[in-house]
Amino acid sequence: MKLVRYGRPGKEKPGLIDEFGRLRSLAGVVDDITPAQLSAAALKKLAKIDPASLPLVRGEPRFGVPLRGVGKFIAIGLNYADHAEEAGMAIPPEPIVFSKAITCLSGPDDAIVLPPGAKKTDWEVELGVVIGKRAQYVDQAEALDYVAGYVVVNDVSERAWQLQSSQWDKGKGCDSFGPVGPWLVTRDEIVDVQDLDMYLEVNGKRMQTGSTATMIFGVAQLVSYLSRYMTLEPGDIIATGTPPGVGMGRTPPRFLKNGDTVRLGIPGLGEQQQVVQSHPLKGSRA
Repeated sequence: MKLVRYGRPGKEKPGLIDEFGRLRSLAGVVDDITPAQLSAAALKKLAKIDPASLPLVRGEPRFGVPLRGVGKFIAIGLNYADHAEEAGMAIPPEPIVFSKAITCLSGPDDAIVLPPGAKKTDWEVELGVVIGKRAQYVDQAEALDYVAGYVVVNDVSERAWQLQSSQWDKGKGCDSFGPVGPWLVTRDEIVDVQDLDMYLEVNGKRMQTGSTATMIFGVAQLVSYLSRYMTLEPGDIIATGTPPGVGMGRTPPRFLKNGDTVRLGIPGLGEQQQVVQSHPLKGSRA
């Protein structure tokens, strides 16, 4: 299934995408797409519904984050060998873990807003993993059983702040720096999560082309690893790293500016498009 939430910010309604790519309303079936809807039993119940029996949603409504009630937004740094190379950093011996603030979450097509004083705002297309059941000390062989589905994530980053110290959170958690969606695609629709293509364009120019096949630490390994150090709860999102082609790694570096358009996606998981806007407060970069 492809689960979505659509409508004005704070007023989103639940829906799904049918086999023809049409949006259908789930408002008469569930109140919202929440962590409670990610259990195996709840997803199985939704899967039994004939999409043709659900009302079509006309027009082109805004898509929001496809899950309400995200508990943790965890991210992995330098998880692609070729990205580590372009960043001039060694391949990590174990996953580099940091957090993105929940308040940075935004819809897949909402604007990226440059914070006041931002100078080096960058892009990162990533596969997001959505946890479906409580995971604690999980074996790698069983780790995917704890995954409800997958999403596209743009791990927007202000490099000037990220690299001021060894802690990356400051440059990763600004408002609008976590576009997620458009869909939450359930795990059963993905044949091999380690064989997904990824791409990102800025103003129509291809910047990132990659595949989850070149991850250093795969999805199952990441879920198992993280579950040793924190309990993963339904609705937690793990952004699993980005392939090469970020702005910081280009010669010369290329960062986002007011008016840029970013388009990114993962076939099967959907596509995002964001327009970059300066923050209205004084000090934003035009």
